[in-house]
Amino acid sequence: MTKLLAMTCAAVGIWVLAEPTRAAECGEISIAEMNWASAGIAAHVDRLILENGYGCTVSLVAGDTMRTFASMHEKAEPDMAPELWIHSVRTQLEAAVKEGRLIQAAPILSEGGVEGWWIPRFLANAHPEIKTVQDALKHPDLFPAPDDPAKGAIHSCPSGWNCRISTANLYKALGAEKAGFRLVDPASAAELDGSIAEAFEKKTGWLGYYWAPTAILGKYEMIRLSFGVDHDRAEWDSCSAVPNCPSPKVNSYPVSDVFTVVTKSFSEKAGVAMDYVNVRGWDNATVNKILAWMDQNRATNEDAARYFLEHFPDIWAKWVSPDVAEKVKAAL
Repeated sequence: MTKLLAMTCAAVGIWVLAEPTRAAECGEISIAEMNWASAGIAAHVDRLILENGYGCTVSLVAGDTMRTFASMHEKAEPDMAPELWIHSVRTQLEAAVKEGRLIQAAPILSEGGVEGWWIPRFLANAHPEIKTVQDALKHPDLFPAPDDPAKGAIHSCPSGWNCRISTANLYKALGAEKAGFRLVDPASAAELDGSIAEAFEKKTGWLGYYWAPTAILGKYEMIRLSFGVDHDRAEWDSCSAVPNCPSPKVNSYPVSDVFTVVTKSFSEKAGVAMDYVNVRGWDNATVNKILAWMDQNRATNEDAARYFLEHFPDIWAKWVSPDVAEKVKAAL
């Protein structure tokens, strides 16, 4: 019977036997559950897919960018960092990849992490002439300051955030004060989010700094404006991101590269599951929706991961083979 089965499989191709065999050898995998929501959700999505679809035994370990990378770099553990913002570790990561100790898999945020100045979509629809920040600055009346409606407002970031520095420099470079705008510095992230919520509730204009993916952009539809120039990294490093730069120039925010990074040992033991991490990625709009659902329902990372798998199969089923997709669906 075994011989006959082997001959039959050989006749139709060994792929039928190869995937379950390799999946069974996946073994024990450790994944970093980073301490921000999108990365935490990704860790649970990976756990559910690797366990139920590939037969891996997965453990989650607490992590953050610097400590997790250092541990992977020096100790080859954990096996996977699902959402690593690589800007702060780029040089070391490139060296580790070149040496074959770490592997940079797919960009989990397909558009990267984005920053910029945003306006509500309802305002953009009502004023299609506003395409750039410079266009918005022609209309201070559309973006009234909370304590002085005669002035326009550009909402910045709380104290201690790097974006507060760049926003102040861009405010200066754009001549926003002369255009009739004041810079509004929120006391906290909650105050910044609250100013957006209030703008949507009152249907008033809002202009200022924000980033994606985030829950607030999943709840409130915003449009990111162009600064009309490409990102100049040299200018950014020497002035845009430097406190009180005397002569800032108009610049665009950099796009942050966000990848899944795994150890060499993971690539060797995970077998066909490595194909999954080499293609797995989602866009910011999808992550925004999941984060908004998570926030509204006070859900855990695991709750949000299950919500994603249950409601967005058109996205994640493309990351795996049909039989793996069916195993995951059956386990939900």
